[in-house]
Amino acid sequence: MVPQLDPTIGSSPQLSPELDPMAESRCADVGADAMGAFFNEELSFPPVHANFASSQEQLIRFSKNVHDNVHGNIYLDPVRYVTLNNLVSYLGKKKREAIGVTHLVYPGAVHSRFEHSLGVYWLAGAAIQKLKQNQGLELGIDNFDIQTVKLAGLLHDVGHGPFSHLFEREFLPRVVSGCKWSHEQMSLKMVDHIVDEHHIDVDFEMIKKVKGTREKHFLYDIVANGRNGIDVDKFDYIVRDSRACGLGCNFEFQRLMETMRVLDDEICYRAKEYLTVHKLFYTRADLYRTIYTHPKVKAIELMVVDALLKANDFLEISSSIEDPSDYWKLDDSIIKTIEIAPNQELKESRDLILRIRRRNLYQFCNEYTVPKENLEHFKDVTPQDIVCSQKNGGAILKEEDVAVSNVRIDLARGRHNPLESINFFKDYESKEKFPIPDNRISHLLPACYQDMIVRVYSKKPELVGAISEAFENFQLKTYGIKAQVHETPEKKKRRL
Repeated sequence: MVPQLDPTIGSSPQLSPELDPMAESRCADVGADAMGAFFNEELSFPPVHANFASSQEQLIRFSKNVHDNVHGNIYLDPVRYVTLNNLVSYLGKKKREAIGVTHLVYPGAVHSRFEHSLGVYWLAGAAIQKLKQNQGLELGIDNFDIQTVKLAGLLHDVGHGPFSHLFEREFLPRVVSGCKWSHEQMSLKMVDHIVDEHHIDVDFEMIKKVKGTREKHFLYDIVANGRNGIDVDKFDYIVRDSRACGLGCNFEFQRLMETMRVLDDEICYRAKEYLTVHKLFYTRADLYRTIYTHPKVKAIELMVVDALLKANDFLEISSSIEDPSDYWKLDDSIIKTIEIAPNQELKESRDLILRIRRRNLYQFCNEYTVPKENLEHFKDVTPQDIVCSQKNGGAILKEEDVAVSNVRIDLARGRHNPLESINFFKDYESKEKFPIPDNRISHLLPACYQDMIVRVYSKKPELVGAISEAFENFQLKTYGIKAQVHETPEKKKRRL
């Protein structure tokens, strides 16, 4: 659908009502969107020129104002970026929950991916402006660079599928053999699709630069840092998700934004901020353990994946992942589609969704943390491993009775210390960058940087006891000990 032109604003592309994400907030859904962003409509826009000044005064005067519950007022650049923003809003609200099914355990976690994208847009702009203020002439940062980085922040997640990472990491590998699909690659395709389909006047060179070039590599590290993992994407979701779930967050990304410098095309940080950097990765790991991989969250994710798997042949869900014109239609509402469809082919999927609605979840049996000495050669545990560990007697288990979740929690660099990849500097007069070994800072910092947790669930309440026993046998056979902290409670084993 092509945006209709509003004659009151000359030739500037505007969204038709059915694509206007603000129609939702202007109607009855004010309460649901109170957690998120809203638009102030009173601002008007001047013509957009290539040399449009980027001063804060002009930015505020000629921009559209969005109020975000994390960062406060966010100012969007004129016309074409507002149009892009509206389209991203439309897509982001369709893929509504930024952290998947977590809202079913943490009711406050109902913010959309669009809100996160707005936050990353704003922080990316703040970061590049800070670098320009301190090193603009030295680094050759111009207005084109600033707009490119902000645009990359706004568009960085448009390739995500339904239920955030669940679609990419849990569903697709089960239905597409040798799947190498990634939401990052789809984001690049979606950018082209959005610009072409809706005739948005964006500089081709800017889009090319958003996708990545070899020039000024540090610019790309601002939004998605593949070198060491410190980027504004994490700055936003750590604060936003902590707030939404009612958890405290004492990580201050502002300290890193204030002190960063570019040395040899790499963003570096003052040596005195070493522990602030460590706190970034530690807070992220804590979010994974407490929120994203909560045992109940994982139980619901396992059920959603099973529902999608059982529906895939009939609905051909996985056939939409290559063509952006099909893929953008695929969102969290796929569950509602399954739930209300009368087709017999979807009955098993409907039953699973009904179980989620009624809180009749897969039953958590037990878990253990893989011993540190076994991490290097660890292979994912499968339902077959558990079933094959059952001793004679009692209920006979089948693989379809068991669900296993292999949960990896790390500091963003697998089994490696992320701070080994980060360079620091002494003070602002220094031109030398250097890494800092852990033992130069504190002996209280971790010696291991990854946890591997194996959780086992029973799909039928009456099999909790048999599956728990088989799980214990598997641990004894694999490690020579029961690695779990305690036995499965008897009352859970007796639950029918």
